[in-house]
Amino acid sequence: EVQLQESGGGLVQAGGSLRLSCAASGFTIADYAIGWFRQAPGKERERVSCISSSNGSTFYADSVKGRFTISSDNAKNTVYLQMNSLKPEDTAVYYCAAGPLLLKVWVLGLVDYWGQGTQVTVSS
Repeated sequence: EVQLQESGGGLVQAGGSLRLSCAASGFTIADYAIGWFRQAPGKERERVSCISSSNGSTFYADSVKGRFTISSDNAKNTVYLQMNSLKPEDTAVYYCAAGPLLLKVWVLGLVDYWGQGTQVTVSS
């Protein structure tokens, strides 16, 4: 069974850090691009970052560039999102998703699998 399981969310003060994990099962992340997306209440889902675990290529949204870092551990079949200098506007449910092609995941949001999400709340 294919599954993506996010963890690591929580409540943090502005300026703090969190590391989200996306553990994959039922498929190998090296064969996929893994993206992080987020959705705040009343807002549309937006892309945050994306990585090709096979070659390390990454993309970041302008709003998180320089603060967030995406990485992958193929041995653990897990992708991480290190979030530093968090802001209240980063508050959202964060989802990881997997798709076969990096550009299609990033540009078009075309993914095959979604996780159930983890809540990140940043207090001011």
